[in-house]
Amino acid sequence: MTITGDQNLIKKMNKTIVLDEIKKLELVSRAAISEKTGLNKGTVSSLVNELIESQFVYEAGTGKSSGGRKPVMLLFNHQAGYSIGIDLGVNYILYVITDLSGDIIYEQKESIHDHSTVAILSTLIKTIRELFQKTPKSPYGIIGIGIGVPGIVNEKGTILHAPNLGWKNVKLKQALNDEFKVSVVIDNEANAGTLGENQFGRGQNAENLIYISAGIGIGVGMILRNKIYRGVSGYAGELGHMTIKADGEQCRCGNVGCWELYASEKALLKQSEAISHDENKLQQYIHLAAKGDESVMQNFSQVGVYLGIGISNIINIFNPELIIVGGRLSTAEQWIKDTILSTVEQRALTYHNQKTEVIFSDLRTKSTTLGASTLAISKFFTDHEELI
Repeated sequence: MTITGDQNLIKKMNKTIVLDEIKKLELVSRAAISEKTGLNKGTVSSLVNELIESQFVYEAGTGKSSGGRKPVMLLFNHQAGYSIGIDLGVNYILYVITDLSGDIIYEQKESIHDHSTVAILSTLIKTIRELFQKTPKSPYGIIGIGIGVPGIVNEKGTILHAPNLGWKNVKLKQALNDEFKVSVVIDNEANAGTLGENQFGRGQNAENLIYISAGIGIGVGMILRNKIYRGVSGYAGELGHMTIKADGEQCRCGNVGCWELYASEKALLKQSEAISHDENKLQQYIHLAAKGDESVMQNFSQVGVYLGIGISNIINIFNPELIIVGGRLSTAEQWIKDTILSTVEQRALTYHNQKTEVIFSDLRTKSTTLGASTLAISKFFTDHEELI
């Protein structure tokens, strides 16, 4: 569709372009923005002045002269507002407060044992209230809340099914909107984690990225041709529930032989009744493996094999350039990496696997919180175009 006369729309588009350049380039002059965007200097100057007035940009002294007057340098005001990012796990909730650039200024983690919606909603509300109090003062305050959840979420922010929480049709977005009166964005935790890796982690330069969130369950997020792939109904990525064993164990999702039953923390939890079944069990396993416990190392190795089988399937189907293993299980990289890679080498089709790299996340357990926070920030700028 050709835009032929909507000057307000064109102005908004141009202002967004200018702001994006300032975000990307950090210290930059009006003249440099004009040169990079192709917008004339008068237009750039006018748009920058409006961004300064709305407090998203500020002048940060002068730069070096190339022969004439020293240019005034511009910076994005990443402290104009703050976002809350939340990873709602199966046995924990991880919270972060980030500025508008996604830099973490505060983080907090709490264990959960009661999966009832009443208990978790109460915990969320209590802690989010505390986070509001911990957030520095800024022109726009808390601009939004982003939450990644281990389940299927529709466009209204209703959690349709989260098997590992035992939830169905939970209207979490509506409940938090009613409580806090700020924008709330809810997405599948693997989708949020994929965005976190793409924005801040090892997937920043990948056009085709598969992110595997391995914890109590397994979630998968996909960026294909630089866009998150959601499928026709928005529910793509539930590869933790692809069948690995046709006659396998019953899964809480209703299927049998699901990948996550054999390649997640859930698989490790079955290995030793002597170790408590809580969020610290993985750390206990890692500690025992580090001390040379053969049975524990064998358990990790077996989980690595099953992770490798699933990853091989993903490579054969999608032929991506990069697969990132993240989530809590990625903290056991030392004990599962070799068997994952050797299994992939054995099972993935040769031509499909030639250009695919399998790596572990540097963000570890923070991918989802950072991605969730970024979703909230993006929605804020989309919903408040009049400010930019």
